[in-house]
Amino acid sequence: MPKPLKTMTLASAGVLALALACGPCRAADAPAKTSRYPAMAPIADYRQADEVAMARSAAPASISGEAEVMTLGARGYETAAKGKNGFVCMVQRSWASDFDDPEFWNPKERGPICFNPASVSSVLPSYLKRTEWVLAGVSKADLLARTKAAYAARTFTPPQAGAMAYMMSKAGYLNDAAGGHWHPHLMFFLPRTAPGDWGANLPGAPVLGAAAASEPVTVFFVPVANWSDGTPGAMKME
Repeated sequence: MPKPLKTMTLASAGVLALALACGPCRAADAPAKTSRYPAMAPIADYRQADEVAMARSAAPASISGEAEVMTLGARGYETAAKGKNGFVCMVQRSWASDFDDPEFWNPKERGPICFNPASVSSVLPSYLKRTEWVLAGVSKADLLARTKAAYAARTFTPPQAGAMAYMMSKAGYLNDAAGGHWHPHLMFFLPRTAPGDWGANLPGAPVLGAAAASEPVTVFFVPVANWSDGTPGAMKME
């Protein structure tokens, strides 16, 4: 079975999630795996000099050129460029992954992503809030507890109908398991559902899917032929 990007737990974000190079989500309460990244690195290691350009590379210019762009600030994401089409482009960091992911604190990760309006209102908020918590020094255990509480209180909500995002940048680094940018792809966010209902993860199927462990979300990944700049993407799925 192909190895998708790392699951965004909702924006996955995710949330989260950030993208998937590890296969289906693992249970949030599963035994922790040995990690090369046991703790958060200095915040400077997560900074990105050309963040606006990298964020816009997530989608074709016809979309990202009119999108709002958000970049990582001192306390959370900030608007670096206002948009006109309702899309929001940004570069997600490793904490968009699920909480038991061994690369949760990998400072090399950069996930350029461009959310459509439905995902801006229903998927993006949880990642933005998680980032605020991370930059405030909240522990991973407390991040998980706060996330569960936010869903219980309906402060965080499942994805709206039509929620999706573009991840078509060849400039990103999705995680060590992917070895870099993986494949250009689209992401579709649904309230938790069985990936098999989409035919996902079956031999020869062009759709990959995984249910988030800590959020009521299933993310589907559909590889596409080209990167956002129009150049061919490697479509061989290993």
